[in-house]
Amino acid sequence: MAGKITIVEVEVLVETGEIDPDDVHTPGIFVHRIVVNATPEKRIEQRTLRAQ
Repeated sequence: MAGKITIVEVEVLVETGEIDPDDVHTPGIFVHRIVVNATPEKRIEQRTLRAQ
């Protein structure tokens, strides 16, 4: 919220009122640009332990 420009990356762009306001992390008043990325690369880290 302290930045001059806020860019939000979303997977799905929904209409106003479709989601609960309590589920929003950054209110729209602070968002200047929206980038829709329908197929984001999901990098999931996996912990690998060696056998003992």
